[in-house]
Amino acid sequence: MRLLVRERLFAIGDDYWIEDADGHKVFLVDGKAMRLRDTFELKDADGRVLVDIRQKLISLRDTMIVERDGEELAKVKRKRLSLLRNHYRVTLVDGTELDVSGKILDREFAIDYDGELLAQISRRWLTVRDTYGIDIVREDADVPLLVAVAVCVIVLADKEKDDGGD
Repeated sequence: MRLLVRERLFAIGDDYWIEDADGHKVFLVDGKAMRLRDTFELKDADGRVLVDIRQKLISLRDTMIVERDGEELAKVKRKRLSLLRNHYRVTLVDGTELDVSGKILDREFAIDYDGELLAQISRRWLTVRDTYGIDIVREDADVPLLVAVAVCVIVLADKEKDDGGD
């Protein structure tokens, strides 16, 4: 499954659609403006909330929380003690860990589990400059979760860059 994100619309407080390869609207990322922390809802095309995404208010390192039906599903944060600045860890509520690594600011990164590729985020396939793709590799993947993870790491990396990082 390949999804397209039009990055020029990506800003805190703005809503933007994620489309499939045929241009059909699949997910709405509904940014909540005027909040103390970054907050989003990932909705399906009919407006049903699939997951909530919010920044953890108090933590040593910036952390994003993904919730489904009011229950925590995952925490996303930059990997500690990593030589690579663009390396994030996703800890699912059951203890499973996903790794996110690559050139996040360039929108060229992968999400994997135990060395197995789950999703690839890339601009390489696209000719439209302000667009990147999310290619979900596994058919049995939790697509809303992987989309939420991509949103989280991009928000965290952009925030780190704006705060004086690379």
